[in-house]
Amino acid sequence: MTAQQTHVDSPSGAGSEGRAVVAALLVAACGASLAQTVVVAALPSLQSDLGTSSTGVAWVLTSFMLASAISVPIAGRLGDARGYRRVLVGCLSSFAVGALVAALGTHLGSLGVLVTGRVLQGVAGGVFPLAMGIVRTSVPPARIPRVVAVLSAMFGVGGAAGMVIAGPLVEAFGTESLSWLTLALAIVALAGIRFLPAGKGASGGRIDLVGAVILSGALVCLLLAISEGNTWGWESAGILSLFVGAAVLLAAFAVVELRSADPLIDLRLLKVRAFAAANLIAFIIGAAMFGSITLIPRFVETPEAGGYGFTLSAAGAGLVMLPVGVFTLIASPLSGRLTERFGPRVPMCAGAGCAAVAFAWLAVAHGSVWDFCLTGVLVGTGYGLAFAALGNLVVASVEPRHTGVAVGVNTIVRTVGGALGAQIASALLAASPSPRIPALPDVAGYTHGFILFALVAVAALVATLAMPRRGAAPASEAEPARS
Repeated sequence: MTAQQTHVDSPSGAGSEGRAVVAALLVAACGASLAQTVVVAALPSLQSDLGTSSTGVAWVLTSFMLASAISVPIAGRLGDARGYRRVLVGCLSSFAVGALVAALGTHLGSLGVLVTGRVLQGVAGGVFPLAMGIVRTSVPPARIPRVVAVLSAMFGVGGAAGMVIAGPLVEAFGTESLSWLTLALAIVALAGIRFLPAGKGASGGRIDLVGAVILSGALVCLLLAISEGNTWGWESAGILSLFVGAAVLLAAFAVVELRSADPLIDLRLLKVRAFAAANLIAFIIGAAMFGSITLIPRFVETPEAGGYGFTLSAAGAGLVMLPVGVFTLIASPLSGRLTERFGPRVPMCAGAGCAAVAFAWLAVAHGSVWDFCLTGVLVGTGYGLAFAALGNLVVASVEPRHTGVAVGVNTIVRTVGGALGAQIASALLAASPSPRIPALPDVAGYTHGFILFALVAVAALVATLAMPRRGAAPASEAEPARS
């Protein structure tokens, strides 16, 4: 039986057992994405509890992103080669242990222990390529687009949920409760492992450890430079050295992978037009998404004495973000149905269009909380449509045995885009201090940010023109012959 046939005959694709598989994967994906953003709204509280600087507490978020970016391609390749369920257990176990360590660090007031726990939690980033691999090999073909759509949307749903939940939790139970929440999600996800098909790896081969080390170094340099650019200064020797180091290591990685018989990432997959287009669009949409969730909570929490803002608490800001998560979840199944009928271009164009309209709206109308709530509906709908369609495009553009690696690459690109978008948003605010209260950014900084991210969403809309009309490339196109 070939790798492409396994999902047809698997019993996990139908009935209650199939629903249990999908539910288990959704819990794991939601937990992993929620864990990344759940600390964002709580960073000021964590800074106070830990007695550290704003630069120091930023590592609570940065460390997770770095660990996630490194683990994604490695987990994807291991899953393709050794079996997705086995590797998923390892990722979720690290997630659970990391939550315990993070809770201990918060309880002790130790930034070092907390960051260590966040690094271990970041390994959960590998959940996304592994979950897609399980779906591709165990769900009947007719259901794959809708299941992939909902799984893809979990990136946005979980991220928005983290922003919503953090404020009320911290106000009621303190910052330590954030780690206990992620631990509970990790335990539930681990309990769901028993519903997943065991399966052996389809691609086999050895794991390219040299390539993994080089890629890890490149991602650390790149994400560290992006994350610390505003703090260290974009023209500082440290930031420039990190960018140069990232470029050199990425070039070395390309050389090593093209010469390897069992590459960590087969770079020839990028020759597939649909796959290359999906990565470009993921980068652009990731930048718009994380840029917007950086701007919106800060705007609504700004004291009205600054001439704008609504003096909301972290909990109130979370409620403003609620429509984003709700409508991301609502739109993702619709994206799957649209993809089945028209291909991924239609929902991706619609999603980018929704985001562009939302940010353009906020650029000219941000005098009421309702402006943010109503645009949150558009933002959530846009991300639900676009991310879900992207997931289907990536999965359809490669052979099943390359699913883990392909989704891993797409997740890395989206993470890098998100980190860049967040830093651009922060830089715009830092560059425009308020004439009333210099410690606050001027409202013009937010206006420029919303205009910029509206243009970024338009760029994503334009980039869809590079996609094939139906999106999916023949599997043979993704598998160039080796010499």
